[in-house]
Amino acid sequence: MFKKIYFQSIFFSFFFINEAFAAESGGMPQLNPEFWVSQIFWLTLTFGIMYLVLSKLILPKISNNLESRKSQILENIEAAEKQRVDSDAKLKEYDEIISKSKLEANSIFNQAREKAIKDINAKREVLDKQIDQEIAEAEKEIDTLRKNAPNKINKIAIETSSELLQKLIGAEVNNSSISAIVEDLSKRNGDKYYGN
Repeated sequence: MFKKIYFQSIFFSFFFINEAFAAESGGMPQLNPEFWVSQIFWLTLTFGIMYLVLSKLILPKISNNLESRKSQILENIEAAEKQRVDSDAKLKEYDEIISKSKLEANSIFNQAREKAIKDINAKREVLDKQIDQEIAEAEKEIDTLRKNAPNKINKIAIETSSELLQKLIGAEVNNSSISAIVEDLSKRNGDKYYGN
């Protein structure tokens, strides 16, 4: 680029030679042809030095800086892309772990609920059996008491009546006659209390 500018400046300086002759009479020393050789020399020297300084020192540093920045940016983009892919993989893995954990938790909860229901039902069955057994035993005892109650009551009545009559009369009474009376009364009244 600077080469192009350098050669363009030399070209334009020769291009305006005709106008320089016209301007010589006006008193402009830079357009006086006798100073042209020195002007061209200094112009060539100045632009040559500038070209060398720019092309050998400044432009390579700028180019190196641009290349290093470009490579750094590309490395950063690659690293960011790699991190994005890794984070996506990690997120997918975490989502899978969470879904598996939820399924396992639901399975454990369902198993625990089923086990609790089975335990409750088993205990209920055992309790129902115990209650039925106790009810049956109580009914047996009640039936036994109901069957034995008239005999016991008759016996107590006979003994009590015998003792009362013995105290009232002062003599022993025949237990068989008292027993017959008590049995007759119990038969009459037994249906009220013990019968169906």
